[in-house]
Amino acid sequence: MQTQSIITLDKAVKPFNHKLTSPLTKKGITVLQINLGKRCNLACTHCHVEAGPKRTEELSPEICEQLISLIHKFPEIKILDLTGGAPEMNYGFKPLVEAATATGKQVIVRSNLTIYFEDGFGDIPEYFAKHQVRVVASLPCYLADNVDKMRGTGVFDSSVKALQWLNQLGYGKDKNLILDLVFNPQLPTDEKFSLAPEQSNLEQHYKMFLQEHFDIVFNNLFTITNLPVGRTKMHLERKKLYASYLQFLELHFNLNTVEHLMCRDELSIDYLGNVYDCDFNQMMNLPAKTRNGETLTVGKLLEAGSLNLINEIQTAAYCYGCTAGCGSSCGGALL
Repeated sequence: MQTQSIITLDKAVKPFNHKLTSPLTKKGITVLQINLGKRCNLACTHCHVEAGPKRTEELSPEICEQLISLIHKFPEIKILDLTGGAPEMNYGFKPLVEAATATGKQVIVRSNLTIYFEDGFGDIPEYFAKHQVRVVASLPCYLADNVDKMRGTGVFDSSVKALQWLNQLGYGKDKNLILDLVFNPQLPTDEKFSLAPEQSNLEQHYKMFLQEHFDIVFNNLFTITNLPVGRTKMHLERKKLYASYLQFLELHFNLNTVEHLMCRDELSIDYLGNVYDCDFNQMMNLPAKTRNGETLTVGKLLEAGSLNLINEIQTAAYCYGCTAGCGSSCGGALL
């Protein structure tokens, strides 16, 4: 019954593909984003992955080996983007980092920062610096109360200490040690919805505040819209705001963002080795399809000897979140 009700609510907006002037198609694949699993030391209220300390799903040795083969086989992959859960906690993290750096690819790790203070993970900052990993760290606000409300009590203080630690290693200062932060808006509690603030202005506010109060420096701020997926979707349903939030996102649809959508040049892989067009489709179990309508796995990509087996990208109502206003992606605003 719940699935049926969500389908009905999704009909509150025009189908996303009807907004487009032409089918949404892939360009050449240059980004491989891998969700290593749902294990995490935090259980954030806005997490679209629904990760947390009680989750056990993670990459298997078999799929890890296939992914390493994929990294070695396809030089057109320029970026390996590792996410989770806390990617550092899940099986295969270090082998994948090292396979990518050995083949000259940039490695991005989406880190919650607090993981460095958990038993067994105190080596992670130095490991990042050694392998020149680009750290993209969640800090949904520069005010402690807002961060702790979204991510848990004490998370802001731990995040500050982690950022200072990374700075001491050269992150945000050395051109080869890139440190980026991610802003997410607070989850709405009524119909006074808003998009993320203008990215460059907010970045300056972050930089001034963090440097003045904590002597922290970083490279870029990414503003990311809360898509109605995972725990954000659950929150909206509880507040009876799901349909109206979709309508808000549709109202702010910007056709100019479509050319720059992250799904155009990336493949998203889950811990089971299944292939999706993006991380959000992965969480909503909407697999990528070949021209023949077949679903894909890492094994099939290796067998075919090609990453470019997908023609049209699978879309859904939540795609309005990536195309609202200035757009949104794992790399922040699109315009």
